Formats: sequence, C-alpha cells, structure tokens
Amino acid sequence: MSDNATAARRSAIYLLDQILGEGRLLSECLAAGALDRLDREDRARAQRLTLETLRGLERADRLLDNHLNRTPALTVHNALRLGAVELCQGEAAHGVVNSMVEIVGRSRKHGRLKGLVNAVLRKVAAEGPEAWPKMRIPRLPEWLRDPLTVAWGPDAITGMEQAHFAGAPLDITVKPGANGPGETLPTGSRRVQDGGQVSTLPGFHNGDWWVQDAAAAIPVQVLAPRAGEKILDLCAAPGGKTMQIAAAGANVTALDVSDSRLERVRENLQRTGLKAKIIAGDALEHQGQYDAILLDAPCSATGTIRRHPDLPFAKDGSEFGGLIELQAQMLAHAWGLLKPGGRLVYCTCSLLPDEGEVQIEEALDLFPDMQVDREALDIAGIDKDWITEEGGLRLRPDYWADRGGMDGFYIACLNKSA
Repeated sequence: MSDNATAARRSAIYLLDQILGEGRLLSECLAAGALDRLDREDRARAQRLTLETLRGLERADRLLDNHLNRTPALTVHNALRLGAVELCQGEAAHGVVNSMVEIVGRSRKHGRLKGLVNAVLRKVAAEGPEAWPKMRIPRLPEWLRDPLTVAWGPDAITGMEQAHFAGAPLDITVKPGANGPGETLPTGSRRVQDGGQVSTLPGFHNGDWWVQDAAAAIPVQVLAPRAGEKILDLCAAPGGKTMQIAAAGANVTALDVSDSRLERVRENLQRTGLKAKIIAGDALEHQGQYDAILLDAPCSATGTIRRHPDLPFAKDGSEFGGLIELQAQMLAHAWGLLKPGGRLVYCTCSLLPDEGEVQIEEALDLFPDMQVDREALDIAGIDKDWITEEGGLRLRPDYWADRGGMDGFYIACLNKSA
C-alpha cells in the first residue's frame, strides 16, 4: 500500500466532506489551499478521486445501502463511497480497503468504525464490480432535474446525465498559426481524450494553446473580433475568451470583479504572448465606449456539470433568482457601453432558459435599438437545429455525444442600431 495513495484518498475524503457537508464548491476548497500539502501528482489524484466519487455517488450509495443498517457519520460515509467507486472501477481491493481502514482508524472521532469500513468494503469488492455497470446512470438532484426536464424534455435530460457521468475530455484553443495536440472538432477546437497533466502536453510551455471547452470557445467566434477594434470582455476570468479576442488582433479590455481570478488571466497572457488591458472592478460601474462587447454573465454554471460534478451537490438553486436579476442588470449596463452600430455577444454557461433565451426575449422588448443577428451564428460546426426561436444558440452536454459532449451554453449576438 502506498502512503502517497492514502494521503490522496484522505484529502479526497476531506473535499467530499466540504462539498457534501458544507456546500462548498471544489474550486473554493482548492483556492483555500485544501491540497497545498500534497505534491503535484497526489493533488491531481485527490481531485480525480473526488470528481469520480461525485459522478458515481448515486451508484455507490445504492451498493452501500445493502450493507448498512443506518447511515454513518459523513466522513465515514464518504470514505465508504470513495472506496466503493474505486473498487467498482477496478482498483485492487487490498490497497483500497486497507487504505480506507487506516484513514478511518486514525480518526479520534470515528476510529471505532474501522471494522465496519473493512467489512462493508470487502462485501462491495466481492459484488460491486459486476453490479456497477448494470445500474442506472446517476441522475441530477430533483431541484435541478425537474426544471431542466420541463425545459428540454426527459430524453434530453437522460442524454445530459449520460454526458455528466462520462465526464469531459480536455479541449484546447490553438493560437492562429500554431499547432496543438488532439483531434480537430467541427467548430475548430481541439480535443484530447486523455489529457493527463496539461503542462506536459506539447506546445503548452511555448504558449501555443490554452485550455477551453469547445462550447466556451464559440461566443468569440460569434463575436468575430477584427484587428484594431476596441472590445470589452466583461467577467473575463479565467481568460480564454480574452485570449481569443487578443489573438484576432483586437484591442481587448479584460474586466473582472476578482483580482485574484485575473491573476490567472495575466499568467495565461504572459505564457501565450498575447496582450490585453486588465481591470479589476465591478462590471456595473465600468464606463467607456466600445466597438464590441462580450458579456459572459455570472450564472448558475449548470452547463458545466460534466466537468464540475460538485455543483449539483454544493448548490440547491436558491441563488438562481439573484443571478437572473444580475444578468439583466449587466446586459442593460453593457448595452450602454456599446457604440451605435456595435455588437454585443451575451452568453451564459447555463442550461436554464431563464438565464439565456428569456433574458434575450426581455431585452429585445426593453431596447428598441437592439436586434438579434442570426447571421452571426453561421459558423463552422453549428447545427441549424441548435438555433432558438428568438435567434440565439443553445448548446447542451448531450450534443456531440459520440465525441464526448460539450458544455451547456446559451449565446446570442445583438446588434445596436447605428
């Protein structure tokens, strides 16, 4: 048994405790230094174990319920869940069981339950690998599944849940004239099915490309930035869209309320040799006039669950109303920053129509000088069936199912009268 493997598992259990018990997002835990004591390899393993456990949580709980008279304390339960997922995915029973017994046994609070952990996981090791693939695809929690089913129908939700369970490959955007690893997707992004450590892939240190889901790269393609244009990227961090705009030769201003998140933008710009003006500030207070604006508005992020399976467990939907109101305010303010004759691309990485289609319908009623530009959606790889009634673009995780899916996004290009 590897001490490093046990350390990664212990950290994964802690992350599960934070997500499932405290309602914290994985990104928040990592930003707070939850894995700082581990080396790079063990940090990556702890994150992978956490994500895999969250994706398979429903199956793990069903297996464990067969051998538990009552639900144990959260930390013990999460150790059992993590162990069950590893066992059912083919990890050696000896290493997994001994590691979980050691982790629980060293706990002052739960050490007496190490015998339970040993007994339950050995039963799971005997029956779980055969039962696992026969179980249903894990479902979204009802608070999210119900509204999405109303919006898109049961068949679409089943397809989305399959995409969530499968996880996401690595997508990258390549600088014009450079090369990158992976296969080329219909929209021009490149996809690496088993990316491993990103920084070891060819071209990373040369700044030839950056990580960006294929769906997230489409809003800038819709914006179609031109050399010399003055363009504002609102809510810019982590900077993928800023770099796309800069690579087109435009003069881009990247604004975000979080200076710490902008630090990642600065690092990516430096690595890729691209230039942008960076401002830390409130989008609703920013002033200026721009030829074009990209507003990637704060949202529920429900379109990113295939990459962030912690979201449905850490959230409960209670903040959605406030986000929807903020999106409307930001769109209205951004419209005032746009020069006559300019264009604004509004997008959210959300599956909820209230954060996409409905926002544009209401904005069109509010601003007489606003028109939807359907022709802007005529770009490579876009299926005409993805274009919505009001003229936006709806992307979903179940699209490109044979290629590994894509993030859920809503995108609309809005032209301002001259």
